Amino acid sequence: MEILNLLAEYRTPFFDTLFQLITYLGQETLAVAVICWLYWCQNKKLAYTIGFTYFVSGLAVQGLKITFRIPRPWILDPGFQAVPSAVPAATGYSFPSGHTQSGTALFGSLALASEKNWKKFLCVLSFLLIGFSRMYLGCHTLKDVLTAMVISLASAFFFHWFLYRRTRKLSRPRLTAFLFALCSLSLLLYAYFLYRQDILALDYASDCAKAAGAGAGFALGYYLEKCYIRFSLPLQKSKKITRFLLGLLITFILQQGLKPLLGASLFSGFFRYFIVVTWILAIYPWLFSRCLDNKKGGYSLIWYSTI
Repeated sequence: MEILNLLAEYRTPFFDTLFQLITYLGQETLAVAVICWLYWCQNKKLAYTIGFTYFVSGLAVQGLKITFRIPRPWILDPGFQAVPSAVPAATGYSFPSGHTQSGTALFGSLALASEKNWKKFLCVLSFLLIGFSRMYLGCHTLKDVLTAMVISLASAFFFHWFLYRRTRKLSRPRLTAFLFALCSLSLLLYAYFLYRQDILALDYASDCAKAAGAGAGFALGYYLEKCYIRFSLPLQKSKKITRFLLGLLITFILQQGLKPLLGASLFSGFFRYFIVVTWILAIYPWLFSRCLDNKKGGYSLIWYSTI
């Protein structure tokens, strides 16, 4: 708390706005958009690497949140005040930092995959600034931020070498998908158990259910694409942009439209994120591969090997 109190002394309206903007880089919207662009249009192998890093570290962070259940800084110290504009988005427990996990998973993976030093520098600077912004805004302590960074960087290094740098085929996508789905469902059951024991509030359990649904959807989508769909990437820039914008629009409609349809129960968040991520990885690629890939004019015939 000493660092947060020190940073609070140097707050100004300008820095409040600046670091509020920087912290947006750690929200799921940017990570999803980058993964979608790479996966649908540019580089499936890198998209898988970022996706596994993002979702594995996310499951780990959510598991730690509901295990330790450490409150936000302004609850730990009633005399401390966070930047008011940052409080509404600071849901769930404090330890570890979800925004830092998200930003580090995304930009850490991009830094490892980048070949130019200036790109690596910008990516590293990005996730460091995201972590600092969470402390400046008063939403997380240094321990929250560093723990999230360590988890995401460990995941990023592992999947960078295991998936992105690996040249030999990994012929077990079924096993990979099964283990990932098992981890996701384990988190869901763990959150449900704590909720039923009145240890965990519904809002906190719902955050875990969303992460578990996204992880399970990623596992299923990975399996279906690797074993059955195997879509090719477009060569023409216009087709890339069309594929990306159309897919992102439908993804947003699904994300928002399923909320009133599924309700606000613990499992509704799980199924909503499961459907959305499955759409991104399997359903949408299956649709455009069947409708567009056989047409002339710009789609690659190179099929990516199973990772």
